[in-house]
Amino acid sequence: MNKHTNMVLLVFLTFFVISFITNIIGPLIPDIINDFHLNLTLVALLPFSFFIAYGIISIPSGMLIQKIGEKPVMILAFGLSFIGSSIFASFPNYSFAVISLFLIGSGMAMLQVVINPLLRVAGGEENFAFNATFAQLIFGLASFFSPFAFSYFVLNLNQSSIDNNWFLDFFNFITPDHLLWISLYWLFAIISIIMIVIIVLFNFPKVELKKDEKIGTIKTHISLLRNPVVIIYFFGIFTYVGLEQGVANWISKFLEIYHAYDPQIIGAKTISWFWGLMTAGGILGVILLKIIDSKVVLKVFTGFTMISLFLALFMPGSVALIAFPAVGFFSAVMYPIIFSLALNSLSEHHGTFSGILVTGIFGGAIVPLIVGVLGDYFGLRNGMLFLFIPLSFILFIGFWAKPIISNKTVLNN
Repeated sequence: MNKHTNMVLLVFLTFFVISFITNIIGPLIPDIINDFHLNLTLVALLPFSFFIAYGIISIPSGMLIQKIGEKPVMILAFGLSFIGSSIFASFPNYSFAVISLFLIGSGMAMLQVVINPLLRVAGGEENFAFNATFAQLIFGLASFFSPFAFSYFVLNLNQSSIDNNWFLDFFNFITPDHLLWISLYWLFAIISIIMIVIIVLFNFPKVELKKDEKIGTIKTHISLLRNPVVIIYFFGIFTYVGLEQGVANWISKFLEIYHAYDPQIIGAKTISWFWGLMTAGGILGVILLKIIDSKVVLKVFTGFTMISLFLALFMPGSVALIAFPAVGFFSAVMYPIIFSLALNSLSEHHGTFSGILVTGIFGGAIVPLIVGVLGDYFGLRNGMLFLFIPLSFILFIGFWAKPIISNKTVLNN
C-alpha cells in the first residue's frame, strides 16, 4: 500500500472523527438541560458556540493552509479539539462548555477546509468524485454511531466493576458519577491525541492548489459578496445546515417533552437513525443525480422533507419515531446539490467562493438558537415550526437556480 493510499485512508478517518465529534450534541441536550439546569435558549447556545466557529475560522483557515501547509494545520486543529475536550471533561459546567465547544468547533472547521483538497491530491483527480462521495458515506456512518456511543457510556459505566471491563473501568475512574455523559469528552480528547500522533507520523503529499482553488484576496471576497448569486447560495448552505442541526439537536428533547420517550435510549436511537437514513438518502441521491436534473431532485426531496417534518411534529409518537429519521433521509441531497449548483453558477474564483459557502455552515449556530428561544416562549413544537422557513428558502433555490453547467444525466448525455 503506497503512501498516497494511506493518506486517503487518513482523510477518510478524519471525516469519521469530524462527524463523530460534531453530531453528538443533539443526544446530549436533554442531559445537559437537566444537569446544568438550563432553559432551551441557554442550551441552544452550546451548538451556537460550536458552529459559530465555522463563520469565524473557515476563511482564515484557508489562508493559513496556503501559508504553512496542510499537516501543521491538521495538528493545530486536533490540538484545539484536545484542549477543548479536556477543558470540558475536567471542568464540566456551563461556562466552560461554551468555551470548550467553540475550541472544538474551531478545530473541526479547520479540518473541513483542509481535507477536500488533500483528498483530491492523495487519491488522484480521476478518483476524486468517488472518494468524495465515499467520504460523505463515512461521515454519515460516524453520525449514526455516535449516539449509540453515548447510550453505551451512560447505560454501562456504573456497571463496569461487575463486568470487569477495563475500558469502562478507566472511564469510570475519570468521570463524575452524576455526569456520565461527560465521559464522551474524555473519549474525544483521547481520539484527538491519537489523531495528532498519526498525522505526525505521516508524510503528506504536496498539495498544489489549482489557480481556481486558491483563496483570493480581500478584494476578491468583497467582489463576490456583492454578487446576489453568491449571497443566495451562501444562505442556501446557511439554511440547510441550520435545518439539519435544528432538527438533530432538538429531536431527543422533543420526544421527551411530547411523547415521554427516554432521551438516553429512544431519543439517542432516533437521532442515530436520522443520521443513518441521511446516509442512505445520500446514496439514493447519487443514483438519482445520474438520471434526473439536480434542481428537480432538490425540489422533490425538499417537498418530502416538509411533509416528514410536519408528521414528526404533529402526529403521535410512533409516527414521530419514523418521521424524524425520514427528514434526514429526504434532506440528504440538499447540501451537495446546493454546493454544486453554486459552484456551477460562477465561471471563476471557485476557491474563494467555496470558502464563503463553507462559512455558511454557521447556520448550524443560528437556527437551533432561534428554535430554542421560540421554544422557551411558545413551546418547542411551535419553535420547531421555524424550520419551515429555511426549508422554504431551499425550495426557492430549486426553482430559482440557473447554473452555467447542469449535472450530466443519462437523459442529457
